Amino acid sequence: MNILIISDNQFIKENMIRIFNNHNLKYNIVESKDIDLHNIDSKYELIISAHCKKIFPPKLVNSFRCINIHPGLNPYNRGYYPQAFSLINKLPIGATIHEIDEKLDHGPIIFQEEVVIESIDTSFSLYNKIIKKEIELFENNFDSIINNSYEVIPPKNEGNLNLKKDFKELCKLDLNNVDTFENHINILKALTFDKYKNAYFIDKNEDKIYINLKLSK
Repeated sequence: MNILIISDNQFIKENMIRIFNNHNLKYNIVESKDIDLHNIDSKYELIISAHCKKIFPPKLVNSFRCINIHPGLNPYNRGYYPQAFSLINKLPIGATIHEIDEKLDHGPIIFQEEVVIESIDTSFSLYNKIIKKEIELFENNFDSIINNSYEVIPPKNEGNLNLKKDFKELCKLDLNNVDTFENHINILKALTFDKYKNAYFIDKNEDKIYINLKLSK
């Protein structure tokens, strides 16, 4: 069986290599920058998006069996940075493996499992828990995924979709915004991701001042 894996996440990539090597299955793993999604070799029987930064075009998903390993609990917070939006809107978060259709993070669900949000979680810590759950979910159900012997479950509803521009809008903090302290903290949690500069405000000198939140028990 010829399998193509497209991944732009080092942790996911390393674990996919480990899992496939353990099963002695033939596969090819590439980064999205190194492949033309509009011109995929017809030899592949399964294409796996494992944190691929590019959206699969309609021609691809209608010509191949394509599945997605997604760091969210579909249909909640489909799209970009689901863990960040879950910290703000309190919708469930987790790992979902689903078939890919023409919409973003929308296809029939193969397997999924929720991850609990703790009060100490930032976007970064929550994301790390989710990608570990993704690998666990994939590995535990490897045979049925590869052999196409699973039964899909349609999403409960259309859910909600967040785009990259929605995240960028969150990043600029309004110093005049009036809200509960809890909601302000949740926004900072959602925008804290390792050393990335996400949350910021503009000071009186028109300088951009970045904020990262550090939490500890």
